[in-house]
Amino acid sequence: MHRFASTTVLVTGAGSGLGRAIALAFAAEGASVVAAGRTAASLDETVALIEAAGGTAAAVTADVTDSDQVRALVRESVDRFGGLDIAVNNAGILRGIGPVGEVSEEDWDAVLRTNVTGVWLAMKHEIAHMKENGGGAIVNISSNLGAHLRIPNAAAYITSKAAVSTLTRAAALDHIHQGIRINAVSPGASAAPMSLLPGESEGDRAERMKSENPLGRVAEAEEVAAAVLYLASPAAGAVVGSDLVIDSGASA
Repeated sequence: MHRFASTTVLVTGAGSGLGRAIALAFAAEGASVVAAGRTAASLDETVALIEAAGGTAAAVTADVTDSDQVRALVRESVDRFGGLDIAVNNAGILRGIGPVGEVSEEDWDAVLRTNVTGVWLAMKHEIAHMKENGGGAIVNISSNLGAHLRIPNAAAYITSKAAVSTLTRAAALDHIHQGIRINAVSPGASAAPMSLLPGESEGDRAERMKSENPLGRVAEAEEVAAAVLYLASPAAGAVVGSDLVIDSGASA
């Protein structure tokens, strides 16, 4: 399939995990992919994987918490490949694990700055281009932790992702009249490093998921990527402001 031939796709947090899987999936279906993130070496690895499979990609370093850097990222995406049709705002961090009363101000600020303000800034600059160039599609990566499910000792992350889910819906209503479709995907535990507990191996995680998730396993990164590609595709033309949960039944 080449659903995304002749399109430019920007993926933030594309150096590893879900972001890399999403970038690879878009490239495999014909998109020119801009892989963005803070670490050049990991972005170069993503681009190398895409090019080895016959795809087209470029790595651009940018910090989503810095408005000037995000503005430059969007501009470089357009300059490299002639436009910006789809954006996937995936960059996020997990910090501040512990009871609410013990979370440090530094961790709280870092999580909210990256996970919420970073998504807002990315959309702000992506929308600025898209509304002047015929529209586009944006998919924000939220989490099943937040609007859908709560667990102890993760308040900063949960709060940030609940905000992403709500921000997505608000932005969708604000900009659909400009031809910009905005939706979210909310993964649960998936085959990515963020779902590993401290000191846990992938085998340990697989054993834990047998009892924690109704499906009995984590979602594969490619399964999450497939949901993102659907929401970005013409097949989802009437899907506006959705928040698609991919969590093996954990929040059902």
